[in-house]
Amino acid sequence: MASARLTRRSTRFDATPAPFAVLRAVRGADRIHCLNAAAETAGLSRGQGVTDARAICPDLVTAPSDLRAEQRFLLTIARWMDRYAPFVAPDGEDALVLDISGAAHLFGGEEALLEDMADRLSRAGLEARLGCADTRGAAWALAHFAPGIAPPGATRATLARLTPEALRIDADTATGLRRLGLDTIDAVANVPRISLARRFGTGLTHRLDRVLGAEPDPISPLAPESDWEVSKLLQEPVGTVPAVMAVLEQLLEPLCLRLEQAEQGARQLSLHVRRTDHTVSVLEVGLARPMRDVERILGLFAKGVEAVDAGFGIEHLRLVATSREPLRLRQLTRAEGEGADHLSDLISRIAGRVGFEHVLRYLPGQSHLPEHSFIIAPAAYSEAAPGWPASATLRPLVHFPPEPLEGQGPRPPKRFRWRGMRLTLLSAEGPERISPEWWLDRPAWRSGVRDYWRVEARKDGTAAHGAEEETRRLWLFHTPQTDAWSVQGVLA
Repeated sequence: MASARLTRRSTRFDATPAPFAVLRAVRGADRIHCLNAAAETAGLSRGQGVTDARAICPDLVTAPSDLRAEQRFLLTIARWMDRYAPFVAPDGEDALVLDISGAAHLFGGEEALLEDMADRLSRAGLEARLGCADTRGAAWALAHFAPGIAPPGATRATLARLTPEALRIDADTATGLRRLGLDTIDAVANVPRISLARRFGTGLTHRLDRVLGAEPDPISPLAPESDWEVSKLLQEPVGTVPAVMAVLEQLLEPLCLRLEQAEQGARQLSLHVRRTDHTVSVLEVGLARPMRDVERILGLFAKGVEAVDAGFGIEHLRLVATSREPLRLRQLTRAEGEGADHLSDLISRIAGRVGFEHVLRYLPGQSHLPEHSFIIAPAAYSEAAPGWPASATLRPLVHFPPEPLEGQGPRPPKRFRWRGMRLTLLSAEGPERISPEWWLDRPAWRSGVRDYWRVEARKDGTAAHGAEEETRRLWLFHTPQTDAWSVQGVLA
């Protein structure tokens, strides 16, 4: 796969390609990682040292391995392969595995499917070895050691003469099996499993059972590409905040363009930051309302990016709009647009620290009773009520359950004790009569109507000693049915 990535363009019209190999450093020495058919014909093999290879084939052309480019190339082919099967996944560095169950008949059968696949790959300049069998391990064995198709139910018979390496085991295990005279898969399969496990561990028995179909070997298919996901693999790792923010801005631009074309806005975004040591940090940003403005979203990520440990460098960034809502185009005045944007950004910043469920706003309730005349809702998931409150009478900013006072009569008492303080009445304004909702059972309102007063009272002893006069503005109510007074609020 690695050699085909580099040679397929130059050899597309060349009937006799030159021997070519991709080199990878192994313990400080360059060895052949991948080679083309011409190099194999010349007697070279994978894992061979480059010095020995050149001695055998002086015309050998080489190139260094680029692991990230090879991974991208393999994923590209995997995406193309979904024309043949719904489940496609990479299998190692140079192979793909497909589950064609229920799909082969669309191409005229398994043989016709493989022929079509081989033809298309050949025209693309790719050399392919194809294997088809009832199990994933058997298909791998055929593709690598005996390309072809294993008839249904004949997996063991088809693989019987293949060497133990076709089980996809390590070299030491394969050598150990050969020393015992087990030169074929059929010979290995005839040995009792308990004997194999004692000598070579359970890894060999599990591998054998998966190849022969005694154990499941499922495929983990590639996740489908999302329209709301963008990523960038960096040619050189970066470690500074400005560099990461610059890459993030490059990701936001196409993502916000897609959102605009779909008339949607992001409500939550997830940034996956992968370092060179393959550790991943995930930054989540929630938005107070649907948004697709690059600069504003970029600013919300700034603090999280500053906290990311870049280690020896960041090599990959992936941005996903994990939650979206409709956001249609509409005309805004300059004042309206800026005001709404600033409030939404403020809510988003605060909620990013304490959570959206803790950033609340008051909204009007469907009741004329003071304690039921409002509701509390998350600010990010509700709209402010314009022009509210718009009551003709002044209501307190702080409400609390009624606290009884000593006093009788229809007018506020001239002196009373409240919360350990002795207060003297200075002024009173009222009453405002509020009747209970007869159609609802409110336990606190069973005493009947209430007459509310706004009063100003001085704390006793403050003026007498020359101290600054300390006053309280309270919201009192009187219940005529019981001739009792209570405090329910504090006015600003």
